[in-house]
Amino acid sequence: QVQVVESGGGLVQPGGSLRLSCTASGLTFATYAMGWFRQAPGKEREGVSCINWRGGSTYYADSVKGRFIISRDIAKKTLYLQMNSLKPDDTDMYYCAARAFGDDNCSGSNFNYWGQGTQVTVSS
Repeated sequence: QVQVVESGGGLVQPGGSLRLSCTASGLTFATYAMGWFRQAPGKEREGVSCINWRGGSTYYADSVKGRFIISRDIAKKTLYLQMNSLKPDDTDMYYCAARAFGDDNCSGSNFNYWGQGTQVTVSS
């Protein structure tokens, strides 16, 4: 059974940093494209950052370019999102998702397995 679990969310002041983590079990992590998405109530889901299954190609939404960094540790079966220079507009529920042999396309409809999300709140 595939399980995707996010952690690392919380409350942070504007300009601060957080690192989200996502562990995936029940799948061959090295053969999965992974992605971070965010969504607030009543708003559309946004693809924040994705990495292809080989790990050599990444995508970032324009709103986070230069501030967020996606990475993964295959041995730990863990995906990360380092979030720097956080803004109030980054406040959202953040979700991790996986799809087999995917490229860095960050359309959520392409992803098969999803976590429950971790809340990020940026506020003073």
